[in-house]
Amino acid sequence: MNTKTLMYILKRIALAILTVWVVITVTFFVTRAVPGGPFMSEKAISKEAQAALEAKYGLDKPVMEQYFTYLKDVVTKLDFGPSLKLRGRMVMDVIADGMKTSVKLGLIAAFLALALGIVLGSVAALRRNTLLDKGIMVVATAFVSMPSFIMGTLLLLLFAVHWPIFPANGSTAEGLVLPIITLSLYPMAYITRLTRSSMLDVLGQDYIRTARAKGVAPLKIIFGHALKNSLIPVITYFGPMLAYIVTGSLVVEQIFAVPGIGRAFVSSITNRDYPLIMGTTIVLACLIVIMNLVSDILYKVVDPRITLE
Repeated sequence: MNTKTLMYILKRIALAILTVWVVITVTFFVTRAVPGGPFMSEKAISKEAQAALEAKYGLDKPVMEQYFTYLKDVVTKLDFGPSLKLRGRMVMDVIADGMKTSVKLGLIAAFLALALGIVLGSVAALRRNTLLDKGIMVVATAFVSMPSFIMGTLLLLLFAVHWPIFPANGSTAEGLVLPIITLSLYPMAYITRLTRSSMLDVLGQDYIRTARAKGVAPLKIIFGHALKNSLIPVITYFGPMLAYIVTGSLVVEQIFAVPGIGRAFVSSITNRDYPLIMGTTIVLACLIVIMNLVSDILYKVVDPRITLE
């Protein structure tokens, strides 16, 4: 690793830390600025009891003092504090339980989308303007255009209600099949379109025509040159997409009752559970920032001609 590459990585790490700090700061003050509070929905709670709860969780202190205390706990101890609604549970434990399912669900969906998207996009590019190419692009466009809640509901009605092949509840291994398919369809279609357009551009380059003129085997041209060099936009998209899917699609997890991080995030917002909102937001931000960093570094691995600055 040369000095320029090392400096680039260090600069990106510094920017990543700054980005996470901005997310923490904005989320903290926005949640506190919204009218109401986490204990106002409690049934028949007196003002004295509400004040006691706020004092217990430190919500009676000035907002700036709460902010610096929270930031110190996160940085020094990676402590997101206790949940305000799930009494007796720490936010880190809630996130860890949700991530067990979301990571498994997201990784399978992401790599399924990647594999199918690259294959379909490559086939469409190599069979340009044929019936196969047009069919693949029509299906890809349909999946890109269709929202996940429509696709999830449709799959649920077809394969859990009309034809009860899979359970509707995502709490079992069989119940994760439909959520995985739902999560993978949009990124698969998008990767298909990216791969097709990128490969068509690469196949028109001079070095590809030169390789063909020299009699290089077609498979070597496709896999050794065209496909490898056409994966750069796919890598750009795959990093953030993986982080997004791993943290769980909020809508999909709600539709299939998947006990993942997405459901915990939705419930934290509706319940005004400040520590859980902060914890899930920080985890999501960190994953996206890390995957963007990894994607940028992988550019150099895929194409050594790229200079990191």
